[in-house]
Amino acid sequence: MNKTDRMLAIILEIQRKGMQRAEDLANTFETSVRTIYRDVQALSEAGVPIFGAPGTGYSLMEGYFLPPVSFSADEAVALMIGADFIEKRFDREYGERARTARSKIEGVLPVNVRLEAEALRETMKLPVVAREEVVDEAERESIAQLRRAILARRKVGFGYLKVTSDEKDGRRSVRTVRPYGLSFVLGSWLLVGYCELRQEIRHFRLSRMTELQDLEETFALPPDFRMSNYVPANDRSMEVRVLASLEIADRVKESKNFYLASTEDVPEGVLVTLRVRAPEDVLHWVLGWGAEAKVLEPESLQRKVQEEAVRMLERYER
Repeated sequence: MNKTDRMLAIILEIQRKGMQRAEDLANTFETSVRTIYRDVQALSEAGVPIFGAPGTGYSLMEGYFLPPVSFSADEAVALMIGADFIEKRFDREYGERARTARSKIEGVLPVNVRLEAEALRETMKLPVVAREEVVDEAERESIAQLRRAILARRKVGFGYLKVTSDEKDGRRSVRTVRPYGLSFVLGSWLLVGYCELRQEIRHFRLSRMTELQDLEETFALPPDFRMSNYVPANDRSMEVRVLASLEIADRVKESKNFYLASTEDVPEGVLVTLRVRAPEDVLHWVLGWGAEAKVLEPESLQRKVQEEAVRMLERYER
């Protein structure tokens, strides 16, 4: 942290926490007490109303706030929720930036607004922190590497595992991709980019990527491409219909399956319509509901479910 950033951070730290000793500030910013003395002197000479009391610490003149930005409690909560998401789901570099940003936001809030914002945050628990204990550190490193490649417009290479129902060990291919952007969908990170193997824009789950490399070769982003308004082509042309029993109807509707198109309440439970590229896309989802879900169509998926049920029975009879 350079001197200018540290001096601003000292002001925000005192605004946020109140009276601070030089020793406390030195520990917070991992520097010497002598450096803190010099920083405080420079702030005072620059006109910042910072005061020191021997044996007590430093404080700011009452009513002094920097910068002059006014947030409502709801606005502050919205910003801090965004910081929470970035801290938990992005790479470590941006996680650290999110923490410092949140600290700055808290520091510039008047006491009454800060207390109200803290009370509001205590009333909610975000899905983004529910999996904190299982965040994949390797995935975080991949996010950092991909983010740098996207900004620098450099191609990346990686091995990619595509799992299918017919090939239990999956198919591994080597891809060279022009990375366009990252998307967080239903709890998973996806890379959106132009695949040179398939000659079209494809989506890649970071959890299935291996041996990620920055290839250093640059590319030009298509002039009409904008990640913020990109909508993938819908190639899910096959319809699957599943009848879920009353016992699981509510859970099925809450499952938010990626392929879910519609649900309809019927006397027997709930009729689920899914749109897929191939029946195998939802095979394991259907099997996960056991005997409480029945495939109505297509027949090819009915057969797949029957075959898997027989295999499961054989495994338990061994």
